[in-house]
Amino acid sequence: MKARIKVMLKNGVLDPQGKAIEGALGALGFPGVAAVRQGKLFEVELAEKDPAKARAALDEISKKLLANTVIENYAIEFDEK
Repeated sequence: MKARIKVMLKNGVLDPQGKAIEGALGALGFPGVAAVRQGKLFEVELAEKDPAKARAALDEISKKLLANTVIENYAIEFDEK
């Protein structure tokens, strides 16, 4: 079973890398970009076949390792293939 975990800073948390990208885009001639938020994407392949057990495992993985839940949110999406 394949899944993607998207990790993003929570709203209101300063995103200096996103601001730097936003500024660089303006300098490169893309003035219409109003805001950029930077995040992380993890692709995970699990041997687990049960969707509920897979989601529970990925939730634990996200909380314990991939996301700092004090300042970041995460979302789990399964690949339908």
